[in-house]
Amino acid sequence: MFDDVLLLITLSLIVIFSPFIANLIKMPTTPVEIILGAVFGYIGFLHHHYLFELVAEVGFLYLMFIAGTEVDIKKVLRTNSALMRRILIYLLLLYLFSLSFTFYFGLGKIFIVLLPLISVGLVVTLSKEYGKTPWLTLGMTAGGIGEVVSIAVLTLTATALQDGFGFAFLKSMGSLAFFIFITYLLFRALRILFWWFPEVGTALMPHNDNQEQDLRLSIGILLILVAVMLYLHLELAFGAFIAGMFIPTFFTHKHDLPHRLASYGFGFLIPVFFINIGTTFNLDALFMDGLVTTALMITIAMIVMRVASALIFKNILGYRATILMGLSHSMPLTLLIAVATIAYHSNSIDKLHYFAFILAALFQVIVVTLLIKLIHKEPLPENVNKSLEAL
Repeated sequence: MFDDVLLLITLSLIVIFSPFIANLIKMPTTPVEIILGAVFGYIGFLHHHYLFELVAEVGFLYLMFIAGTEVDIKKVLRTNSALMRRILIYLLLLYLFSLSFTFYFGLGKIFIVLLPLISVGLVVTLSKEYGKTPWLTLGMTAGGIGEVVSIAVLTLTATALQDGFGFAFLKSMGSLAFFIFITYLLFRALRILFWWFPEVGTALMPHNDNQEQDLRLSIGILLILVAVMLYLHLELAFGAFIAGMFIPTFFTHKHDLPHRLASYGFGFLIPVFFINIGTTFNLDALFMDGLVTTALMITIAMIVMRVASALIFKNILGYRATILMGLSHSMPLTLLIAVATIAYHSNSIDKLHYFAFILAALFQVIVVTLLIKLIHKEPLPENVNKSLEAL
């Protein structure tokens, strides 16, 4: 009983005081929450508890949901073909860099999957600080497409590592393809419905809403999509991300809804997730021979490959904003830890590389957010290519 009380009090204090500590040491709140989670977990103030882990898992799914609310499918589909080609080339370059790095250093094949991962979860936190800048707008669009690819790879990799390349793998591929196809048809059907009957949108989410119907519907969509992914035995984060995309795509009249959803998440659920991530790292592992060196190598490789690949956008954004966009994708914290955990449990990587990836994920958040703060200066050039306006 005392341990549970201590857990709740410690969680409360970290959630309350993390922003103050972050402002004091001039560091973003997210890495502060992770570091405090690691420290207090190490000294025993935070421990594994099913409710703690459950809320953290919900926080992760909610973070993916919020990330999805930053992607408007209608705007993505209106993206001109030239810009879309650049985005696809950017993603291809990431995997080519990953292949080259993996084979050059003689690493396991799982590194090919781990190194190019993209997650826009932390890009959302950047948008709260820097606003709707061109590099973040393009970063969210390219990152959203990249995250769909990453989560698809995550789903297939998890199945392959756990069940091999047999019937279960083929079944998972079929389920994923079926889900994507049905989701595409659903988006098209809803787009036609809302075009011919715009009053449906206002009926579901009325302007004068004194019963928080918009929030209820949003959470309902999230739970339904997560339930579908649970039934299909696919990655739950994929469903949460897709659920978030429904909000800006079909309910454009509720301009403040994504902000309200994000405020609730970043005020409670998401900090608990980041604190829990910190508790998964054992500080004693810092003394493992070669751990810090390996983590730094992974950190540098993942940052450099993204910045180098992002140069495909230099004619659109300019060099400084291009570097910022590449850096914004260099924090795939959630997916990196998720895939590394799956790889470790399936014996695809050893304990050294498992802890190295967790440490690298922390390094990336700290280093990248500080680099962005140093590089970003107001105002950035506004002479972006007209193709960006399609976003």
